[in-house]
Amino acid sequence: MASITIRNLDESIKAMLRLQAAQHGWSMEQEAREILRRSLLPAETGSGFAQQIQRRFAALQAGPEEDVLPIPARRATRQAPDLS
Repeated sequence: MASITIRNLDESIKAMLRLQAAQHGWSMEQEAREILRRSLLPAETGSGFAQQIQRRFAALQAGPEEDVLPIPARRATRQAPDLS
């Protein structure tokens, strides 16, 4: 892995980096790595769990008339047991 040194960093930026790192529970160095990674790597689109499930079952999707489940008729409730 490579290392870099950032010179002439404004103190307010350093303070914000320190606060943000503390909020995430990791070091300033890790926070800087995460910021660089998020800003430079392409965004992952459609790779979330819900999107994966939707893609997997998209072919099984039924038409609107088939989406309706039959509602069973109501039955009378049973009699309560006699506990006397």
